[in-house]
Amino acid sequence: MDDKYLSVTALTRYIKYKLDNDVHLQEVYLRGEISNFKAHTRGHFYFTIKDETSRINAIMFSFNASKLKFMPEDGMKILVKGKISVFESTGNYQIYVEEMLEDGVGNLHIAFEQLKKKLEAEGLFDVNHKKQIPKIPMRVGIITAPTGAAVKDILSTIKRRFPICKTILFPCLVQGELAKDDIVKKLKIADDYNLDVIILGRGGGSIEDLWPFNEEVVARAVYSCKTPIISGVGHQIDFTICDFVSDVRAETPTGAAERAVPKLTDILMEIDNYKTRLTSNIKSLLENNKLKLKKLSESYVLKNPLNMYEVKEQKLDNLIDKLTTCMNTVIYTNKAKLDILKSSIIFKEPGILYENKLKITNHLIEKLEILNPLNALKRGYSIIKKNNKCISSVKEIKKEDILDVKLKDGIILTKVMEVKNEK
Repeated sequence: MDDKYLSVTALTRYIKYKLDNDVHLQEVYLRGEISNFKAHTRGHFYFTIKDETSRINAIMFSFNASKLKFMPEDGMKILVKGKISVFESTGNYQIYVEEMLEDGVGNLHIAFEQLKKKLEAEGLFDVNHKKQIPKIPMRVGIITAPTGAAVKDILSTIKRRFPICKTILFPCLVQGELAKDDIVKKLKIADDYNLDVIILGRGGGSIEDLWPFNEEVVARAVYSCKTPIISGVGHQIDFTICDFVSDVRAETPTGAAERAVPKLTDILMEIDNYKTRLTSNIKSLLENNKLKLKKLSESYVLKNPLNMYEVKEQKLDNLIDKLTTCMNTVIYTNKAKLDILKSSIIFKEPGILYENKLKITNHLIEKLEILNPLNALKRGYSIIKKNNKCISSVKEIKKEDILDVKLKDGIILTKVMEVKNEK
């Protein structure tokens, strides 16, 4: 009786077995829109593919996801190839995606725009980081395929335009899965080769053919180079990420060679122009100096040098005469002052001055004697002090005060018994 009941696991495994063995479900192509997208840290992609009425869970393992040239995101319309199976733990059926394209555009174009936006935001396209191409490079490195039209066009163009320039070829892969790593390797080698400029190029082709020049690792290698880089990839209408990162973008490999070196005939013509201008400037300078020399040689000073000396001598004589006159005037004036002093009464009768001064001094002494308070003590007057301060009024004294009474021949200490005011 119990044998007819299955476990959930047994049923799920049976359904999984049926689905895994259905040839129609082993290679399924679906069109839909991504939702609930999640990129796992291990590189797996989990998402849902939906249309207007239905949805199906999807998983893309890392070994397939790593091949994508773009990053899936919610709302993106996609075309996928995969197989249908059941995830036993949940019993849900889902599609295991092996390939993915964006519906209507193509994954390479999407990858191109995404990487371009990313690197531009980081500043790798900033003109401030662009290096100047030398005007006259003598060593040019060429990174391209060793065979094909591109390398021939570059070499022939450089030889035609500037044959004295040395070219060094760094042959590398320019197409296929291994090309990006080879380009990066050759860029690092060329950058240490003491070159004036590097040409990175290849001929035209589809976006798939040119894709190594759209790889992020190649773009960052170009940006990191110390040597100026000219990118010449594809035809005029083709644009690659390397074009934006490089210091100069050329439309074709031939254009890159033209940007790298000048025309020798132009350089020689420029040298001739410099030579002509230099010769003209030297001639002009010589003519001007000749005119200056002629003017100096015909000048009055050089023709009659003694005349200038005579003029100076005459001026010197005039100055000496003025100096002598000034000196005599000063001497005469001071002599007159001295004669006046000699004839004065002071020098003739100096005693008179002394007597006048003595009279004035005695008169002053007499005034001082009259005003001397000590002389008043001799006439019976006294000086009264309180606390060493002279007393001039009874208002300054009170009973019991101790007073100093100075007489002509001593001091009396007295105590005030009574103070009377005169009315």
